[in-house]
Amino acid sequence: MTQQNDVDALVVSNLPLVGYAVSEMLRRVPPTVSRDDLASAGSLALVLAARSYDATTGVPFARYASLRIRGALVDELRSMDWASRGARARVRELTDTTERLTAAFGRPPTREELASALGTRVEAVDEARSDAARRVLSIDATDGPGIADTIADAGRTPEQVVLANERLRWLRSAVDTLPDRLQAVVRGIFLEDRSVAELADELGVTQSRISQLRTEALGLLRDGLNTHLDPDLVSTPDRPEGVAERRRQAYFASIASRSAQYAAAERLSYVPSPASSPSEAARFAGSA
Repeated sequence: MTQQNDVDALVVSNLPLVGYAVSEMLRRVPPTVSRDDLASAGSLALVLAARSYDATTGVPFARYASLRIRGALVDELRSMDWASRGARARVRELTDTTERLTAAFGRPPTREELASALGTRVEAVDEARSDAARRVLSIDATDGPGIADTIADAGRTPEQVVLANERLRWLRSAVDTLPDRLQAVVRGIFLEDRSVAELADELGVTQSRISQLRTEALGLLRDGLNTHLDPDLVSTPDRPEGVAERRRQAYFASIASRSAQYAAAERLSYVPSPASSPSEAARFAGSA
């Protein structure tokens, strides 16, 4: 089989990865986002992944391609989201001020009145109005609202929401997969705000041992998350064939399995709602 045939075979056999990734993404973004646009970006990423894949690395192609596809989908969302956070803030301020002055004057305010109320130049008002009038449409769309007008803006862009939700799912999987004692320490300290002394009494160990378990657990969590989300950050083990490393690898594999189970459960029970707060992830990230 020629190299091109190898590439074609990889693409054809792994096309479901694109559909899965697109479906996952669409659950977390406004309905105005085009499935076709995302599918095109994901398919191109799959082809490029097949062309650049090096089997000698030992990384399964499906895992490698999935990372490339997710990255391409996030980039596609970013390209749709035209407005910077500052631009959106200016549009909101202009809208709020316009409504307030309209109510006060009984008529729409002039550009000069808006500029005076906002403490800015008339040219800045014109720029904000221009931003507010812009529309971002999908490639094939001919009408309808743009994504920038329909996103419920809470300070995070669509790709940030997607990545935050995905990282929270992986974090939950990593915590739930920890060995029992390490999991008890992590949950007690970070999720239940329990003291080290209380945990030491409960587990029948010293407080210094709790600190050691905490450090061990955070190290496992960090490497477990990086293995699946940022592989380049995972250090090479001193003894790759050792018992400890085999246990670590088994833990990493269990994280992936549990994350897949949670993702499947989310698809079955999904009800649109605001994105989960990333506070838990932030607490672990700040401690790891």
